[in-house]
Amino acid sequence: MSLTSLTALLAQRASTLAEAVGNPLTPPDYLDLVRHSRDVDDLAEQVLKLCAQQSRDAGHTWQEIGDLLGVTRQAAFQRFGKPIDPRTGEPMDKTVRMTDAAERAVKIVTDVIEGRMEEARQSFNAQVREAFTDEVRGSGMATVAGLVGAFEGFGEPAPFVRRIGDHTVVDVPLRYEAGDMKARVAFDADEKVAGLNILPPEVP
Repeated sequence: MSLTSLTALLAQRASTLAEAVGNPLTPPDYLDLVRHSRDVDDLAEQVLKLCAQQSRDAGHTWQEIGDLLGVTRQAAFQRFGKPIDPRTGEPMDKTVRMTDAAERAVKIVTDVIEGRMEEARQSFNAQVREAFTDEVRGSGMATVAGLVGAFEGFGEPAPFVRRIGDHTVVDVPLRYEAGDMKARVAFDADEKVAGLNILPPEVP
């Protein structure tokens, strides 16, 4: 669908949402508002993606696009780019098929932070299970504590899920007493954890 058609449809859906809000003296059907808002959000994402692609076609850099969106150039590329698989020469499939990736990542990160390693290891692939010993966990937790203090909870925004190559990758915002971090969980094709790191939020 062309940008003109998409923006016209977006305007129509936004108008429908505004009408659904109705008279301020008459309570709207709130579930209808959720449905209409979802439609607007879906279309806005399509418009943004097409605008980013057309900006690239016009010669603008991922740095420029990332600056406009308040993200790194790598994050902009991961969201809107069309990477080519060097193995096949074909566009890479960026479809996220793990519908529960965010929930699983949060559960695994919680288990690791709270020391429930036996539960966490059930989700690890063989390589991670072998490498991620209690000693490795303890050393990593100590390093993070030395940087930002005690863990206080999960941060904002919601976990960010995307597909990178053959992996589904989830960034989970974390809040510590002296700063923010993020946990990055990578799932392999078998939906097992192939990597788990705690990183500064600015790391792309």
